[in-house]
Amino acid sequence: MRGVLVDAGPLVALLDRSDAAHEACVDVLRDLREPLITVWPAFTEAMYLLGDSWPAQKAMLSRVESEALTLAPLDEADVPRMRELMEKYRDQPMDLADAALVRVAEREEMTRIFTLDRRHFSVYRPGRRRRFAVLPG
Repeated sequence: MRGVLVDAGPLVALLDRSDAAHEACVDVLRDLREPLITVWPAFTEAMYLLGDSWPAQKAMLSRVESEALTLAPLDEADVPRMRELMEKYRDQPMDLADAALVRVAEREEMTRIFTLDRRHFSVYRPGRRRRFAVLPG
């Protein structure tokens, strides 16, 4: 799978013009050439955060329908590694969405992530010694 992983923060900021990170996220999106890929837990988190705005939720769903945003598959085989990651980073603490993103990054050998959570994703490692390239930079 080729593309850039995207966390809930940018998904919300791109759709909410009042979000402090809106312009920075629009700038990143304008420069990206790779597809955006997320996971169901991050998508669910973003939908929850957009819950006061049906038009924003509708726009988020439309991005998946139009394939502007791809949902990476997760299944039961990914759960043991996600649990290990959440245990390893419990001092952060790592939530389910972050564990799913790191798991997909490991499984698909991806290192670029579009997130507003620089603090955590600068600590998380997708693989033994690799680091995430965090966008916006």
